[in-house]
Amino acid sequence: MARGEGAEQYAATLLSVKPLNAEIKTVKLKTQRNRLSVFSKVCYAFGGAPYQITGTVLGFFLQIYLLDVAQLDPFYASIILFVGRAWDAITDPTVGFLVSRSRSTRFGRMMPWIIFSTPFAVLTYLLIWYVPPFEEGKVIWYLVFYCLFQSMQTCFHVPYSALTMFISRDQKERDSATAYSTTSPCANKLISLVFCYSCADRQFLCLLSGMMVEVLGTVLGTAIQGQIVGGNSNCPTESDAPYSTNSSSVNTTIASLDQTKQAYLVASGVICIIYVLCAAILFLGVKEQKETGRDKSEPLTFAQGLRLVMCHGPYVKLVIGFLFTSLAFMLLEGNFALFITYALGHRKDFQNILLVIMLSGALTIPWWQWFLTRFGKKKAAYFGISWAVPFMILIVSVKSNLIVSYLVSVAAGVSVAAAFLLPWSMLPDVVDDFKVQNPDIRGHEALFYSFYVFFIKFASGVSLGISTLSLKFAGYVTGGCSQPEAVSVTLKVLVSPVPVVLIAVGLLILKTYPIDEERRQGNRKLLQAMFDSETDSESETSDRGSSV
Repeated sequence: MARGEGAEQYAATLLSVKPLNAEIKTVKLKTQRNRLSVFSKVCYAFGGAPYQITGTVLGFFLQIYLLDVAQLDPFYASIILFVGRAWDAITDPTVGFLVSRSRSTRFGRMMPWIIFSTPFAVLTYLLIWYVPPFEEGKVIWYLVFYCLFQSMQTCFHVPYSALTMFISRDQKERDSATAYSTTSPCANKLISLVFCYSCADRQFLCLLSGMMVEVLGTVLGTAIQGQIVGGNSNCPTESDAPYSTNSSSVNTTIASLDQTKQAYLVASGVICIIYVLCAAILFLGVKEQKETGRDKSEPLTFAQGLRLVMCHGPYVKLVIGFLFTSLAFMLLEGNFALFITYALGHRKDFQNILLVIMLSGALTIPWWQWFLTRFGKKKAAYFGISWAVPFMILIVSVKSNLIVSYLVSVAAGVSVAAAFLLPWSMLPDVVDDFKVQNPDIRGHEALFYSFYVFFIKFASGVSLGISTLSLKFAGYVTGGCSQPEAVSVTLKVLVSPVPVVLIAVGLLILKTYPIDEERRQGNRKLLQAMFDSETDSESETSDRGSSV
């Protein structure tokens, strides 16, 4: 089908003119019926925090926790990280498919998934950070509870992402609810400029589910976990070393290890409380509306959806490009705590450096939103993602210096913000492009996002598994206060040369991405016309029904 051809069938509908008074009356009634309160919008915004808080903590701290606190062999730690991420990747499209087929209840279709998954998610998350008193089954313990938590988290976040489409039938109210997840009027205006009114943009807003609140969730997760855990170390300080005998040093190490275990458990308990509070606020403050009707076309099967998605050229190029760039930042995230601790020697400051990165990223997201509207999304991708490259090179090139580390962290956070925002701002353009070329296919939007998340998470599991395994080959000493020089070199390679190469490959692939600003704006106009015509048709049908 030729591009834009599908919109021709809507032309006749667009030519019809309704009486002005009747149209105004219909719009007023519809607006009053679908308007959301400020309270509901604020409560909805809280639902986006648990996913990012727990995800950030697991991304930054799980590897170092398994190696230095649970004291697992790097080989087993790599298996846990790989299988957990791969399982998480599989559950995303699977849960999305099950949610789309679930029946509506008196609480709605999405809310039961959110409520019933919350206690299991909290319990399994807490048990991830508990060190069992046995050695034989410790690997199975972490593998089982990590995978279970990922499943329960997916059962929470996928329905929450789709909930935007069910809290109001009014498009502007749904966009406003998502905008309330931002933290300032300036950010609200920027989001309204970036994500206006096209079908896929609404789906993007749905999936971001309060991007700024989620970004602040990453800051909160890093702050809670880092500040509680950071003050505890199972290694004696250098000032204590000259005055301690071997026996007292061993006793101190054992006591410090117990304190570190307790600190991880306390931090996870605080995060679990926040998780439950956010879920409760979402449930009590947001009312899911019943569906008035389903699409006339039959929903796509899993196999049909996969085939359609993978045959759309712009989507394939976009996903592969961001696959490489995302892997670069995931490698940096997964190994950065170990890099700061052992390669740079900032054991007592690693949690503060991580916090600086996340704060810098959170504060610069509104700026990147302005940048991509002013200069285009492809330019924003090139400039934003490549911004981190010189600082990745600098951090491993100069001698370890705490001030330089903080400066590099601020600069790296700017690029992390771009890497966080840009994939989700460009995916809606692909969905728009697909809709223009295939106007008769319904229910496809979520497939683009779920398969993107699947590929990213699966690849990240592979990369983290391989990177942790490489530490074993380098001679990593589990629970050691210092590591061999080969470990330091390996960590430097994992946070600088490898990510730089991945970023370069990803940006070269994005060079072939065909949707520019002109094509994007054309798609949006066509889809807006299609949406308006469908809305008019539904209004006319409703008017006829009420008159009868």
